[in-house]
Amino acid sequence: MSALALSVLLSLVSALGYAGGAIVQERVAVTSSGSTYLPLRRPGWWGALAFNGLGGLLHVVALAFGPLSIVQPLGALTIVFALPLATLCVGRRAGATAWRGAVMTTVGLAGLLSLVGSSDDQALDAAQRMAAGAVTGGAVVALMCAGRATHRHPAVRSVLLATASGTAFGMSSVFTKSVAVGWDDGFGPGAVFLLVLIGVFSVAGVLLSQASYDGGGLAAPLATLTVVNPVLAAVVGILMFGETFRHGTTGTLLALGCGVLAAGGLIMLTTERMERTPTPPEEPVAERAPRSVPRQRADGQDLRVAGRDEGDAREPARGAGPLTEPGLRELLVPVAPDLAVPDAGEVLPPGDRALPRSHPSRSVPGRRRPRVRS
Repeated sequence: MSALALSVLLSLVSALGYAGGAIVQERVAVTSSGSTYLPLRRPGWWGALAFNGLGGLLHVVALAFGPLSIVQPLGALTIVFALPLATLCVGRRAGATAWRGAVMTTVGLAGLLSLVGSSDDQALDAAQRMAAGAVTGGAVVALMCAGRATHRHPAVRSVLLATASGTAFGMSSVFTKSVAVGWDDGFGPGAVFLLVLIGVFSVAGVLLSQASYDGGGLAAPLATLTVVNPVLAAVVGILMFGETFRHGTTGTLLALGCGVLAAGGLIMLTTERMERTPTPPEEPVAERAPRSVPRQRADGQDLRVAGRDEGDAREPARGAGPLTEPGLRELLVPVAPDLAVPDAGEVLPPGDRALPRSHPSRSVPGRRRPRVRS
């Protein structure tokens, strides 16, 4: 087997590993009731890390045997592999819109990566390291805050967190390349700083990618993560490493067209998920009864809410009938709770008052005054 064929085979298996890891991550996010970002107690999460680690290792080996222009575009097949794998493994079928979006995203990403030319390897200087680290960290934090602000829209939140994860992974790849290029120059403070940044961004990428699958489905966050990671690395390569697009102006225009195609596929995947996951309605706020308005049992017993919550309302001494809401008449006319309506022929002791006959429903059973014989 030639080196080129071996690199293609390794790239395909690497894409399968990434797809398997994404499926397991999504299932862990759906079934986990614990932490959204770090479900350490779920064995499936560790299995997803193993799948992703295998995919990354095979990707690095494929780069050792084949050119970057072939290995990187083949990595975009992760999206296409994930949809049928999800159908076979977990019984989740993707709709026609999701398939069209996945194909558009894959073709656009593959075309964009194939048009990026190569250049001489060079390491980042101190100013570039500081600028790249600060800008990337700020972007990741801003995307996380935006994701928290859109928690009522799971699909949008998922894409924002996946973008943050792809940004962290992309810059981790850039810093890894810079450390590898400058390794021959010695292991100085700059290399230590880059290793710290690599560790921080890698951990952030893992946590954010796990959180992006919570309520966002499989296709949209996976496609976003798959696109943002290599595109960011390509942009940094063009801006800082002197890389260019192939075929001059024509290649640049084709790259822009591929970028638009990939973005359109991501939009289709996001909108398809939003249509399948409607926004939950706002919960109605329970209104408290006014201080002067009593609650009433069906048997006529009063329940007065004296500035407490409804769960703390004072229970009557007698009566166990169901609660009824006060009507319009009770809301307009306040009632004294401790007064009773005498029956016909009943005489109250001197000094006591009786309720008017217009309020017969406000009599309090069990609290009538004793009859006084004349």
